[in-house]
Amino acid sequence: MLVTKSEIEMKLQSIKRIIGFVIIMLGLMNTPAQAILTIEITQGVEAGIPIAVVPFSWQGSPMADDSMADIIQADLNRSGRFESIPRQDFLAQPHDIKNVKYKDWRLLKAEALVVGQAKEIAPGKYNVQFQLVDVFKGKQLAGYRYTVNARQLRKLSHQISDIIYHKLTGEKGAFNTRIAYITREKSGSKKRFLLKVADSDGYKPRTILESPQPLMSPAWSPDASKLAYVSFEKRRSMIFIQRLNDGKREKIASFKGINSAPAFSPDGRKLAFVSSKDGNPEIYVYDLNTRAITRLTRHHGIDTEPSWMPGSSRLVFTSDRSGQPQVYQMNANGSGVARLTYDGRYNARPSVSADGKLMTMISRGNGRFHVVVMDMRTKAITKLTDTLLDESPSFAPNGRMVLYATEQQGKGVLAAVSADGKIHQTIKFLKGDVREPAWSPYLRR
Repeated sequence: MLVTKSEIEMKLQSIKRIIGFVIIMLGLMNTPAQAILTIEITQGVEAGIPIAVVPFSWQGSPMADDSMADIIQADLNRSGRFESIPRQDFLAQPHDIKNVKYKDWRLLKAEALVVGQAKEIAPGKYNVQFQLVDVFKGKQLAGYRYTVNARQLRKLSHQISDIIYHKLTGEKGAFNTRIAYITREKSGSKKRFLLKVADSDGYKPRTILESPQPLMSPAWSPDASKLAYVSFEKRRSMIFIQRLNDGKREKIASFKGINSAPAFSPDGRKLAFVSSKDGNPEIYVYDLNTRAITRLTRHHGIDTEPSWMPGSSRLVFTSDRSGQPQVYQMNANGSGVARLTYDGRYNARPSVSADGKLMTMISRGNGRFHVVVMDMRTKAITKLTDTLLDESPSFAPNGRMVLYATEQQGKGVLAAVSADGKIHQTIKFLKGDVREPAWSPYLRR
C-alpha cells in the first residue's frame, strides 16, 4: 500500500508525542515577588452566584501583596461560578454579621456576603475572623476564627475561598493547592530550564530546579510534598524524586535509552515510569520502600504515559499497539490489559479524576489536539477545547477543572476548562512560554 509523505509525517508526530520527547521551546519568566500569571475567564456559567466580598477591617502591618478580600474575590471569580458585586456599588462595608443591613445587599441583588476582620496581636502574628452570610435568608452559613503568622495569610485566604466555594456550590474547592510547570530562561546563546511551583493563582513562584538541559514531566506525590520529574542534565534522560521542603532528591532511573513519564501511585508507595532499558519503551513500577523495579508491559508497540487510577490497583496508559496511539488500562501487576478508547485515531496522555469517574486525555481531530474527557462508566467522550495544540491535561484534586498547556499566537500558555466544558480560562504568563503543567493534590493544613 502506498504511504504518502503526509501520512509518514503524521505517524512520526504521533510517535514523538507518545514517547514524550518533543522538547518544546519554553519561555523566559522572572517575576519572583509578584503574580507570574493573569487569569482571564473566557467563558463561564450563564449566571454565576452574585456575591459581595467586603474588604476586611485591618489592624496592624499591611500585607505584602493583595488584601485577603482581594485574594478571596479573585479565587471565586476565576472559578467561573460566581459574579462579584463591584465594590463601588456597596452601600456599606460591615466587618461583622452584627452590622449587616440585609436590605442594602438585597438592593444589589447579592445572594451571599463575605465579611471579616484581621488584627495583629503580636509582631507578624494575626487573629483573623470571617463570616459567610446568606443575604436573602439573613443567616450565617459559615464563620471561623484563625491565628496565623504573616506568611500564612495568603494560604489562609485560599482556605477561606475553599470554604465559601463548598458552602455555596456543594463541591469541594481547590484554591489552596499548587501548580508545577516548566519554563526556559534564555540569556544570549545560553539556555536554562526551570522547574517551578506556584500557588494555584500563580503567586509565590518557587524554582525547584534549574538545569542547562531540558526538564520534563513533573508529577506530584499524593501528599504534595515531593515532585518526580525527568532531567536531561547529563545529556541523558533520568528520573528524580525531589522533596520540596529541603530540595533533597533521589535518582530513580538512569538506564540507557529512554527514562520518562513518572507517576506516583495514590497510596504513595510506588512510582510508575517508562523505560527502554530492555530495548522497547515499556512501563515499569518502582517500589519506593524496597527499591525493587517490576516490568508491567511486554509488547512490541510503544507503551508510555502511565497514570494511576484511584485505589492504586489499576493504571491507564498510552500505547500504539493497535497501530495508533490509544488509551488502555491494566491491573497494577500488568495483567488484564484492555483497550479503553476507540473514538478517533489518536488518544493519549490519560489522567483519571480522584473519584475515578472521569478520564481526561488529548485527542486529535481535524489536525488539532484537543482536551477531552471520558465518562469511565459509559465510555462517552466529550470534547472540552477547540484550540490548536493542547497537551498535558491535569485534573484539579476536586475533579472540577482540567489544567493544560496550549498555544496562542505561537506562544505557550496555560489554560483551564471545567470538566463539563462550561467554564474556560486562559492563564497568561507575563513573559515567555510555559509547558507541562501539573495540578497538585490537596495540601496538608
